[in-house]
Amino acid sequence: DKYVNLPYSPFGRSDRLGRAADFTNLSRGDRSRFTRQDRGGRYDRYNKNRGRDDEDAQDNEDEGDEAFQLVDTSKTTTNKRFVTPAARRRQHTARLRQVNARRQQQGGASSSTTLSKEVLSRGGGRGGGGRGGGRGGRGGRGGYHHNRVDRQPSVAVQADWVKVEELDLAKLTKNLQASTDIPAPEDVLWCGFLDPYNDAYDKITARQPQPLKRIATKEFYPVSTTDDPVLEKLAIDGVGKGINKVFVTDTILAHLMTCTRSVYPWDLVIEKVAGGILFLDKRDNSQLDYLTVWETAYNTPSPSEEGINNPERLGLEATMINQNFSQQILKSSGAGRKEMDLPNPFFDEEDNDGMEPASVAFRYRKFELDDKTTLVCRTELHGLVKKTQYMTAFALNEYIPPQQASSAQTQTWRDKIDSQRGAVLANELKNNSFKLAKWTAQSLLAGADQMKIGFCSRTSPKNAYEHVILATQFYRPKDFASQITLNEGQMWAMMRMFVQLFNKQEEGKYVLMREPNKAMLTLYKVPPGTFDEE
Repeated sequence: DKYVNLPYSPFGRSDRLGRAADFTNLSRGDRSRFTRQDRGGRYDRYNKNRGRDDEDAQDNEDEGDEAFQLVDTSKTTTNKRFVTPAARRRQHTARLRQVNARRQQQGGASSSTTLSKEVLSRGGGRGGGGRGGGRGGRGGRGGYHHNRVDRQPSVAVQADWVKVEELDLAKLTKNLQASTDIPAPEDVLWCGFLDPYNDAYDKITARQPQPLKRIATKEFYPVSTTDDPVLEKLAIDGVGKGINKVFVTDTILAHLMTCTRSVYPWDLVIEKVAGGILFLDKRDNSQLDYLTVWETAYNTPSPSEEGINNPERLGLEATMINQNFSQQILKSSGAGRKEMDLPNPFFDEEDNDGMEPASVAFRYRKFELDDKTTLVCRTELHGLVKKTQYMTAFALNEYIPPQQASSAQTQTWRDKIDSQRGAVLANELKNNSFKLAKWTAQSLLAGADQMKIGFCSRTSPKNAYEHVILATQFYRPKDFASQITLNEGQMWAMMRMFVQLFNKQEEGKYVLMREPNKAMLTLYKVPPGTFDEE
């Protein structure tokens, strides 16, 4: 009731405003606002008091002129609280998890894939971005905002698994001191053979690319640690002077040494047996057998993407390219081949089906981590350079996000690989930091003199089965490591930390997991028969 006598200005959305403000004729402007008499219903109360309001306005006209004051219309500056991009991304991820949790409580069958599809659909509209609210942030303008998705763990945690330890990767990177004591390697055994490198592949250019062939007659062996008969024999015979023994492959060792750069979830199996012997292993058909594509990019390939640009399909494609490239650049005629002390331990001549082992030399090396710990690692070399130098070979494959593939302004490797190879490599170091760090660590562990990197691309963006080699480049592993800020002392400090962590556990089987949506490592103790059915 206290607002009964207050004047009310009716308005309609369809009304056209004549003027925003008229300071020169205030009284006429005030009265003109209240001249609408064709209003009904809710304006009756106002019409009853209109006469009295007009008289009050007439009496106070002179007083209003004297009391008139100009209003400061300048914009007031407010100190906005700065929020870092990392904090904003964490808030966005937390909101996604809350939405996902609510849907699961409601009984819906939505998964992280469904959720990521909704994020994608909102990203192109208004207010769909994580970094900008008004017009969709990066999602509204750029057309793709799916770098923040809820990933699924690499292996499901069972009810009988016991959590033993948690490690924060961010704190490890910050607090771990680089080791000045880099262990000197000592060769234990050589197996397999090496073919010489074909110098013709140094002359490849984007204008004259070389088709990537499918090496259908070569057999590759991603054998795990516990399935390696040579490592098993070395464990039985005893190697090294240390009481504690650690047996591992170069793939797993390099993975642990550079794990702080990882983004995708992964898991390793650790077995501690009697006598203080550790076997660092992986599951059969583990994701460690496949390469990743754009794992460390800002816009990683979305799991909801269907077709050839799904992360799993891209990993399979990258692995196939890498294997074919490592064999195609070698001379396969047999001339100049270097046979090692023992043949390939995984090749069965009776059951070969017309296949032959790929040109790989397995170099078993031991590293004395300290007076009590000896690490034995199976490393790989892929070829010979100038008859005396050992080399490793790896291939980077070009990935163009589907949203950019249709743009005429997108520059591909064919446009700049010949003139701006450094820029291409720098972009790959940003988008595939973890993969390149692992390759470099593997080359350092194997004692390679050269590391050959090939740049491969699809013949067409929609064809994931045919590729061309656009360029190749030799790098010295130590120089390349410094270029990508990979410190060898930091690598070994990381490995010593893991060995100490595993050694203080009691005998049994353990699983080391990288959490899917946060930079955390979790160590679980699992029953002895876990993964045996695989």
